[in-house]
Amino acid sequence: MPHRKDIWRCGIIDQPVEQVLAQGVADVPVHWLPEEPPFHFLADPFPWRQDGHLHLFAETYDYRTRHGTIDLLSLGADFQVLERRPCLAEPWHLSYPIVFAADGAVWMLPEAHRSGTLHLYRMRSGLHEWVREVEIKLDRVPVDATPFSHGGRWWLFYSPADRRETRMGHLHVAWAERITGPWFPHPGNPVRIDMASSRPGGTATLIDGRIMLPTQDCSRTYGGAVRPLWIDRLDETGFAANAGAPLPVPASAGRYREGFHTLSSGGGVTLIDVKYIDRSLAGLWLEVRRRLR
Repeated sequence: MPHRKDIWRCGIIDQPVEQVLAQGVADVPVHWLPEEPPFHFLADPFPWRQDGHLHLFAETYDYRTRHGTIDLLSLGADFQVLERRPCLAEPWHLSYPIVFAADGAVWMLPEAHRSGTLHLYRMRSGLHEWVREVEIKLDRVPVDATPFSHGGRWWLFYSPADRRETRMGHLHVAWAERITGPWFPHPGNPVRIDMASSRPGGTATLIDGRIMLPTQDCSRTYGGAVRPLWIDRLDETGFAANAGAPLPVPASAGRYREGFHTLSSGGGVTLIDVKYIDRSLAGLWLEVRRRLR
């Protein structure tokens, strides 16, 4: 019966990711969002600016139900939360709600491997309303699929959900002419096998002519650290990349120093999440009660 529980907390850095990577994150000022109630967490934050306002999409999770949904947080100029509301829920677990624009629409591509599928959602009348639009069919059911537009095509980085080794340590790539597909798996899949730098962990960004894909270092624990994966070749037949050093948890994180698994960016800000591991007897008792229902 699981006793350890990862408790995540999100933070906002008022700098673009290029600057954060150049100067390091150890001592960077971070605006930490409020802690969640016991045995809840907010994780996988992704930013979106609209009409001059910063919004944040994130997974909200309750260990009592073990079911993740997506919340929308609207932030003020000082990064205070002005409004928080649910914006996407399904019968299956959702997380990693990356939001982006393509083909004249705003899209969300949340992680949903427990459903056995990956769906692209289109924003309908506002940031709190999303409609399931397209099923993205790949060679494997993906985890943490991360889209990136490059060289006139859309690329998708993901890890296969098959088993722990592939979820944590394999990187696959697919490409398409349009975000809605059809998608073609890279012939070199898995293009990378490394528990320390394969599973995507945030927004892919072009920096000084190189693609930087944040990846999760799972060599010690799930989401133990973030490593930038610098991609030097990405085309229909080839892939080449080198991993950078793991990023340290910011000094201001307090007890949340046992993991770091998202580095997302957009709108001039960088978002992160960090964790502590709850090992309390209260957490064990919560599991007992949940299983006795």
